[in-house]
Parts: sequence; C-alpha cells; structure tokens
Amino acid sequence: MSNALKQRFLSSVIMSMLLSGLMTAWVTWLNLGFVRDFLSRWLHAYLLSWPAAFTIVVLLAPAVQRLSWRMVGGSPVSPSPARASVAAASAQASSPQ
Repeated sequence: MSNALKQRFLSSVIMSMLLSGLMTAWVTWLNLGFVRDFLSRWLHAYLLSWPAAFTIVVLLAPAVQRLSWRMVGGSPVSPSPARASVAAASAQASSPQ
C-alpha cells in the first residue's frame, strides 16, 4: 500500500471519527440535554453513525477536494498561477546572467 493511500485512509478514519463523534454528541445534547444516561446514548448513536460517516468521507472526499481546488483556482497537481509566477520569477532571479 502506497503512502498516499495510507494517508488517505488514515485521514478518512480520523475525519469521520471526529465528525460523527462531535455531531452525535451535539445532537444528543440538543435532543436530551445532559441526562443521566447521556454517555451511553451518545455512544450508541456514535457507533451507529461512524460507519456511515466513514463511507461518506471515503466516497466523497476526492470530489470535494477537486471542487475546492477549482474554487480557489488551483490544482493539487499543478501550482496555481500566482505560485507559478512566483516560482518562475524566483528561478529567473537565481539563474546566472
């Protein structure tokens, strides 16, 4: 397994755990308040929601990343126009005349 694939998998696990944990805690608190069995109810909701959150992150993260790159006018593969011009100017300035 390549490092890029390992990083994507680990990032998906961490993001889905954080998202589902925080969201289920928030919604459980909104619906019930801090009741006596809050922790067990939250844990139950979390265990049910995490597999769905993980699946969604794995399936949609690449499309979301591409969309966000398009929105900022860049690409994860090629540098943005501003970075390319800075890199070209830097290379030109450092080359012997």
